Amino acid sequence: MRIYRHFVVMFAALILLALVIGQPAHAELPVARAGMDRLRAELVVESAAAPGQTMLLAFRMTPVPGWHGYWQNPGDAGQGATFTWDLPSGWRTAAPQYPTPETYVLSGLMNHVYEREYAILVPLTVPATAQVGAKLPVRILAEWLACSDRLCVPQDAILTTMVTVGQARARDPRFDGWIAALPAPLGSPASFAVTGNDVRIGIPLPAAVALEAPHFFLGEDRVVDYAGTQRFARKGDLLVVTVPRAKFEPVNPAALSGVLRLNRAGDGVSLSATPGAVPTDGTPLVAETDPALPALPLLLLAALAGGLLLNVMPCVFPILSLKALSLARAGGSEAQARREGLAYSAGVILACLALGGLLLALRAAGQEVGWAFQLQEPLVIAALLLLAVAITANLLGVYEFAVPGFAGDSSPQGAFATGLLAAFAATPCTGPFMAAAMGAALLLPTLPALLLFAALGLGLALPFLALAWIPGVRRRLPKPGAWMVAFRRWMALPMGLTALALVWLASRVGGDVFAIGTAIVSLLLVWGLWLVGTAQRKGRSAFGFATGVLATSLLVVTFGLRALVEEPNNQTESVLNAQPFSDAALTAARASGKPVFLYFTADWCVSCKVNEGVAIEREATR
Repeated sequence: MRIYRHFVVMFAALILLALVIGQPAHAELPVARAGMDRLRAELVVESAAAPGQTMLLAFRMTPVPGWHGYWQNPGDAGQGATFTWDLPSGWRTAAPQYPTPETYVLSGLMNHVYEREYAILVPLTVPATAQVGAKLPVRILAEWLACSDRLCVPQDAILTTMVTVGQARARDPRFDGWIAALPAPLGSPASFAVTGNDVRIGIPLPAAVALEAPHFFLGEDRVVDYAGTQRFARKGDLLVVTVPRAKFEPVNPAALSGVLRLNRAGDGVSLSATPGAVPTDGTPLVAETDPALPALPLLLLAALAGGLLLNVMPCVFPILSLKALSLARAGGSEAQARREGLAYSAGVILACLALGGLLLALRAAGQEVGWAFQLQEPLVIAALLLLAVAITANLLGVYEFAVPGFAGDSSPQGAFATGLLAAFAATPCTGPFMAAAMGAALLLPTLPALLLFAALGLGLALPFLALAWIPGVRRRLPKPGAWMVAFRRWMALPMGLTALALVWLASRVGGDVFAIGTAIVSLLLVWGLWLVGTAQRKGRSAFGFATGVLATSLLVVTFGLRALVEEPNNQTESVLNAQPFSDAALTAARASGKPVFLYFTADWCVSCKVNEGVAIEREATR
């Protein structure tokens, strides 16, 4: 019986071995991990292929509305498709061919994507020894990334199609459109030059070829800043494209390849370039807003909404409230109220334009700055801290001075100065509507970008402008009375919290010793203002003494605190074991072969710190 069982096992093993030997040899594909619910894929064969000939396979991708896939070089974020083939013996595939991509900008990042149906075409060569009439399977493990504006989902699938060896027959008609979507080869060699902070590409292109919203998609990574403004100029039959270099670890390539999009319809040409002379002059083409950015009216509305939201932030609300109450207390004429409203609005808008113009100028000079860039300077933080402390002391009644020196001044000059202060103080309090608008402002040409900053200022000024110009709104304010004193005291709370936040920010930017120094200077300022208030309560003029206190504080900030600034240690406890950014750390992380998670933050950005706590620094993210 035991011998019989051995014979049964051996017989079954022989049958299994025969079945395995009788099957054609294929590469073993990994197991697919996920479905295709957001970016559906299909493998399509062009037609039958004769022995020794090349035909096309199409990797057809269909995104659901609101989702997109990526070009071979995805840009600042994303991932192109990868393929692992399982082919019959002797069959070969060539490099995939992609249609001309689209630009997609989100939060200042430029990606190269497809938001519509598209097909990646792959040439497949059948060996000359293939048997006519054979039908052989072609399998592929495809991996790709599907993304929306909120989420990215890695997807993959094993796809199979049958290829018939024989005389070519009518091909799938869909290939006509898919081939037409491929960029046409330029046919003439291009040249490029790397100079300073720019990469210039000289592309032989007849002057008769019309260009509408052109864009150059570079095939190589870490060469250019994808989100940087591309400049185009013509010099005869040569098109010169100038693109800013990559911000982090830029490389000097031996050759370049890419696709030049000619128009909004997606027509393009593919090219390769070698180092050579590229002209620096030519006739510039008129810059156009990138079609991937939201329409300018939508961006203006977003900036306007962001400005409105800033009015309820703790660093702005006390100033606005007390300025509004000054209208109720003064009971001035309609003309006076409207003059104050216009002056306040002019001050706010001018301050936003000045900050925005300075930001754009620094960006054009190659500096890495963003909105509220001044809050990276320790002395600016110290000055803001002293201002917040002085306003808080005034609100608490330590001394009497128009809040903050001019907020209660019923004159156009005082209203204008208040507007300047409110706009400058508002920059740390970024709101959710501001991120997209301010990010877009750094990608737009100068005039549309300045319009966005003006819209931000108008939104910040609108509540006071409405009070000043609409009597019905002003009549809804409570009548002057004792409650105004209590309200003024309560307004000291958000302004005091702002001062405490600035002390913490000073420690993050200038170090603990600098923060302690600014806190001591703030206490001395409060002591000086208390002496001013004491003199006022005795009926004596304290203007000269108050001026001396202010001048001394500014001198201490300018000359005394500067020596205390040190390189801060911003390393904090992290669930993710996060490391401070540096070029060397990024290079080492990328060389490890593991995924790298890189995120940027700002200590003055309230929404950034909230995001860190609720979305990044948690076990699920790790």
